[in-house]
Amino acid sequence: MTNKWTPDSWRDKPVKQVPTYPDNTVLKDVESRLRTYPPLVFAGEARKLKRQLADVAEGNGFLLQGGDCAESFAEHGADNIRDFFRVFLQMAVVLTFGASQPVVKVGRIAGQFAKPRSSDIETKDGIELPSYRGDIINGIDFNEADRIPDPARLEMAYRQSAATLNLLRAFAQGGFANLENVHKWMLGYVSGTPQTQRYDALANRISETMDFMRAIGITSERNEKLRETDFYTSHEALLLSYEEALTRIDSTSGDWYATSGHMIWIGDRTRQPDHAHVEFCRGVKNPLGLKCGPTLDPDELLTLTELLNPENEAGRLTLIARFGHDKVGDYLPKLIRAVEREGRKVVWSCDPMHGNTITAAGYKTRPFDRILAEVEAFFDVHRAEGTHPGGIHVEMTGKNVTECTGGARAISAEELSDRYHTHCDPRLNADQALELAFLVAELLKRDRDGMMHKDAVNA
Repeated sequence: MTNKWTPDSWRDKPVKQVPTYPDNTVLKDVESRLRTYPPLVFAGEARKLKRQLADVAEGNGFLLQGGDCAESFAEHGADNIRDFFRVFLQMAVVLTFGASQPVVKVGRIAGQFAKPRSSDIETKDGIELPSYRGDIINGIDFNEADRIPDPARLEMAYRQSAATLNLLRAFAQGGFANLENVHKWMLGYVSGTPQTQRYDALANRISETMDFMRAIGITSERNEKLRETDFYTSHEALLLSYEEALTRIDSTSGDWYATSGHMIWIGDRTRQPDHAHVEFCRGVKNPLGLKCGPTLDPDELLTLTELLNPENEAGRLTLIARFGHDKVGDYLPKLIRAVEREGRKVVWSCDPMHGNTITAAGYKTRPFDRILAEVEAFFDVHRAEGTHPGGIHVEMTGKNVTECTGGARAISAEELSDRYHTHCDPRLNADQALELAFLVAELLKRDRDGMMHKDAVNA
């Protein structure tokens, strides 16, 4: 691979998972307009995220990354964004107490519109149409007009992302994230579950701590860390024409940044070292993610880490493991050992969603017990290898959906049809997401206590 890189050098490489537009002239016109639009995020924000991820890579933090499987135009609204952010804050608080470490908060939001597909064609009742690839490309309704890729959707996605980011920044910096509101973050429909009692107990501990701090003069009015939080956005950099149009030179450093989101990642289907998605991502300075599935062998992973992070910069690259609950022990150790042998600085994160999708009662779903099992296996492998389990990456929503079976409410396959609203893959609802956070917190505490015991013995 040549070292020469430009925002459009990906166009000279083989590319997968891209739509075929009926009129390239219209597409180019839209891309030209996008190049004139303001950036959605800023280089300084991306650098701040990279510094925080560097701490995670060194074992001094934990990455919580989650959000919608695929954002939709139809479900965009202030209430949905608020409910997602509220559950995300709850999860972060639970994890912070469990790990006694900072939690880096990165949403799959304000840009997660494009989805890779296993087939270009979808067939129903003998009718073949192009597959739905996310609202940024085409429509979900199964008819010929909706399934034609439409360049106008790129601008719609940009505007929705800008509006979403505006509200998220207000929530993160405007007082909603104030720790004094910790009791107010609980969603009404979650009340009455085991998670309610556990979260209330934790919230009470936080409130008692806040009361003590207030008594000695440390208040949220005087300390922004108590009333504000850092929140970042991320998405899969799948639609490269959109990413290229929003790639800008940072005036302070002279480096190129993808301004579509703070962090972008490469999917398991588009991580070929000599293909377009790796070519694009290697040239921008944002923190990057790389999905690692069962077909990724250690040598190819090392090639990719060298291409995407040639300076071995901590915080630059997050490896997102997604194997399936019964395959983690077979694949993850080999990848960890290769990375450790070469001294590569990475964040290891667990995606327990994508390897655990099944069909039940005619619906794609993910059994909650398999999700938990993959997370536990991920932690067990890292404990055995002496490495840091640095994060989780989940598809979730603040809505009261019934898309994943199991959990404390024991959603059955027969109940999936009650509130199955996803545009693509099944998501955890708020109750399941919080239950997962408590499990991860317990695993983090176990590992922390184990390290403390080991240090005490060695001393």
